[in-house]
Amino acid sequence: MKKLTAFLLITRPLNVIIGFFSIFMGAFITGTISPILNVLWASLSGGLIAGAANAINDYFDVEIDRINKPYRPIPAGKLSRQEVFIFSMLLFVIGILMSSFVNWMVFLIALCSSILLFLYSARLKRTVLWGNLCVSFVTGLAFIYGGAAVDRFQAALIPAMFSFLFHFGREIIKDVQDMAGDAADQAVTFPIRYGKKLSLLFASIIYSLLIIITLVPFIYKIYGIYYLVVVILGVDLVIMGVLFSIWYDQTPKNLGRMSNLLKADMLIGLIAIYCGRI
Repeated sequence: MKKLTAFLLITRPLNVIIGFFSIFMGAFITGTISPILNVLWASLSGGLIAGAANAINDYFDVEIDRINKPYRPIPAGKLSRQEVFIFSMLLFVIGILMSSFVNWMVFLIALCSSILLFLYSARLKRTVLWGNLCVSFVTGLAFIYGGAAVDRFQAALIPAMFSFLFHFGREIIKDVQDMAGDAADQAVTFPIRYGKKLSLLFASIIYSLLIIITLVPFIYKIYGIYYLVVVILGVDLVIMGVLFSIWYDQTPKNLGRMSNLLKADMLIGLIAIYCGRI
């Protein structure tokens, strides 16, 4: 039972749930979830691929996690690296196979995303910005993935852009939090190359731009008043609070708390988009 729990935890279930609902919402905002079976296959495959990506990330980051996050399953001794690698590859394969039941575009996105996520963990994460751009791009693709499941991917471009910027800023904050472990692993991330303060300034600029852009769909009457209320109160104000906090307290512990808060706030962002449609 403990090992099964460890396998579950290494997928980071909250990320998997967010991925599932992001894909489902990507279909929903196009105005239809028909055929529903296609949407469910796409959402399930995307969730499995997200879980696989999280697992393979832990496989490659074991030395970093020994310093930054020793409670993770591999450094904590709950799972071996070999077990995690096999588990991750299995999830990738199942996720890609599931996507093939939908259509060629969904399959292509699943295949390319899986390759990019593997490369991110294996190499790109340890470079200046390329890793951040890669993972942010793939998370933004989740909405387009859902839209493609119902052959209306164009309608999912706005939330895809929101998702890209949201994750891009969070990735920079996470890199600042992980500076000690990344440096020990000889990774050359943006904070290690340019320093903590410039990195936090960069993340603040990204999120400030996002806050401004979230108003655009309401201004151009793409989304309604319910969207505006939820996005301002549930997303924009939270982001402002996070930005204040990371400048007030730049310790890894606080940066981790703010990163987790942003992760949870993604669900509010999904609700805002849902409200925009109704």
